[in-house]
Amino acid sequence: MAILDQSGDWGRRLAPSLEEIEALALEAYAGLPAEFRALSGDVQFLVAEFPEDSVIEEMGLESAFDILGLFEGRPVGDPGLAVTGEMGNRILLYRRPLLDYWCEHEEALGTLVAHVMIHEIGHHFGLSDEDMEELEAQAD
Repeated sequence: MAILDQSGDWGRRLAPSLEEIEALALEAYAGLPAEFRALSGDVQFLVAEFPEDSVIEEMGLESAFDILGLFEGRPVGDPGLAVTGEMGNRILLYRRPLLDYWCEHEEALGTLVAHVMIHEIGHHFGLSDEDMEELEAQAD
């Protein structure tokens, strides 16, 4: 069950900015065990309003709202050789799809951002969506 924020005036609040979503992600990342963060390497976190059209097309999405985050790069432990000009690993979070999902579910925004960020770090470590679903089921 969600906890209602009765501490402020919702009539004056604005939707969280790109920077505020990024701060939530960085806060969640900082809360992970140091050993886990060390294994993550130099992954970069970015927040965009929506995914690029090429991402929507490549992933066969019906809408830009169908994706909350994305890992781009070479998973940790991938034996392939780096390609000249290859960008570093990064995790993108998509502000508007996150906010839309948040509005439709009883989940704190910080919890949602942390969940998506950790999911994308799973891809960074080479885990598939199915792998992560299985791990989540085992944890429950």
